[in-house]
Amino acid sequence: MTARARVRAPELIGKGGWLNTGDQQYTLADLRGRIVILDFWTFCCVNCLHVLDELRELEEKHRDTVVIIGVHSPKFVHEAEHQAVVDAVERYAVHHPVLDDPELATWKQYAVRAWPTLVVVDPEGYVVAQHAGEGHAHAIEKLVQELEDEHAAKGTLRRGDGPYVAPEPVATHLRFPGKALALADGGFLVSDTTRHRLVELDADGETVRRHFGSGARGFKDGGPSEAEFSEPQGLALLPDGRIAVADTVNHAIRALDPATGLTTTLAGTGRQWWQGSATSGPATEVDLSSPWDIAWFDERLWIAMAGVHQLWTYDPATGTVRVAAGTTNEGLVDGPGAEAWFAQPSGLAAAGDRLWVADSETSALRYVDLEGTVHTAVGTGLFDFGHRDGPAEQALLQHPLGVTALPDGSVAVSDTYNHALRRYDPESGEVTTLATDLREPSGAVLVDGDLVVVESARHRLTRLRLPEEAVRVADRAHRTQRAATEVAGTLRLDVVFQAPAGQKLDTRYGPSTRLLVSSTPPELLAGGSGQGTDLGRDLRLAEGFTEGVLHVSAMAASCDDDPANEYPACHVHQQDWGVPVRVTADGVSRLPLVLAGMDERA
Repeated sequence: MTARARVRAPELIGKGGWLNTGDQQYTLADLRGRIVILDFWTFCCVNCLHVLDELRELEEKHRDTVVIIGVHSPKFVHEAEHQAVVDAVERYAVHHPVLDDPELATWKQYAVRAWPTLVVVDPEGYVVAQHAGEGHAHAIEKLVQELEDEHAAKGTLRRGDGPYVAPEPVATHLRFPGKALALADGGFLVSDTTRHRLVELDADGETVRRHFGSGARGFKDGGPSEAEFSEPQGLALLPDGRIAVADTVNHAIRALDPATGLTTTLAGTGRQWWQGSATSGPATEVDLSSPWDIAWFDERLWIAMAGVHQLWTYDPATGTVRVAAGTTNEGLVDGPGAEAWFAQPSGLAAAGDRLWVADSETSALRYVDLEGTVHTAVGTGLFDFGHRDGPAEQALLQHPLGVTALPDGSVAVSDTYNHALRRYDPESGEVTTLATDLREPSGAVLVDGDLVVVESARHRLTRLRLPEEAVRVADRAHRTQRAATEVAGTLRLDVVFQAPAGQKLDTRYGPSTRLLVSSTPPELLAGGSGQGTDLGRDLRLAEGFTEGVLHVSAMAASCDDDPANEYPACHVHQQDWGVPVRVTADGVSRLPLVLAGMDERA
């Protein structure tokens, strides 16, 4: 049996209480004898959503020994609202207990630094592993098997049903719809995201004409009752009359022919893109990652690839896809497409010579010009958000998911976590508020001078007449709730990575690790920024700066360690951290970030 460090697991505390337990409250003592996997997540985070999908198979296979508990730890103010967490648990089909921790109490007790983070607690109540980011399901599967054998032999493993209690289903025509498309006859096509289908509505936005998709989660082409989707989002009309669909969790772009009702696949393999995968080529042979929205612009279909913080394009003339902008690093950096940074782009709208982008995690409105250069109209970075109107350079949004071009050259922004519709006017450079009291608007379409808004958390389309005057809203400015880490002026950064049992770092073709370090503001780092292959680095913070954010991106590839296996299975582990820091005289001189394993120097 593999020897491993064990640390007593702190208690689970959350002011919002428990969900998916039938109102039962739990402590770790109640779960003794089970293997507990804590999933620290927040529902804005696409990487967290990837991990939910990664864990589904493990959850089903080990349901009599493993209890997965989602610890919801909010980044945005809206995510600290209890009803928003209730909605998210249903929206993303979370089928395990969730602890609502709006004040990050349990997050702090476990010293978590990134979304998502997985912590494994053994049947005796000890932490035995921690994993940050995606790609760890295989490692946790092996650890679970080890723990099952070990604790069955010791008599400390307790099998049986877990604490999950499914909530009562609710009947509505739509359930957490994502995006809408206005049809030529006045009707609408809506992505009925949580029910894995498309719904065609009459011009009243309520009467159902047709459904496309069986309603079962899956990846299958075919007619209206045969096709299968998985949490579809964006919709766009193609020049040939078909409708492109961003089939988000299938990591694919599909095409619906309204005349025949037939759905086919335009791009994607159904597999998620990972570092090292192809970034261009025949569309159905290249992996994609959580395409969230799509728009026809400059003779191509542009794809908001939320899962890797990029924009891609699909060219129907050649049947190929390629990266158009973004480096996969998460942040807000303008410039040529190959150098720009995005953070979960989730909404697109073409308008003349600009492609507008709702860049959700930076709470920003961006655009791409015909030269492929990226610009920012509104927004300052990953950790500043709120509801503030006025000049664009000081205006604030909160996790917008949609953008709509208006006839006068301005754009309407579906300011999702502010429950508002905002407007940006490029001529005046002003941001105003068009409407409030919407519930998580995720997109809007222009119809006869009105805006039809997808009110995702009210499960409906809402028609709004564009007001002659903007709504007045009191300024609300926010920063992330996470406390800054007090650090010294010189700092040792260590990314902790321990290959899973039975695996080793894959060095057959060179270094198997990568580390990229930057900061906000960029001048914060006087030494140690840039890319390298070592997972440790010395950083030097510039004099005169007292606070900022360190951005750390790490990747490690491991393969099965069996000399007899000519083609070992390999796995990629990756995570991005944004660590708020404050420079003080007595700050720490070492910053450990756990990618996988345990920090033995802690």
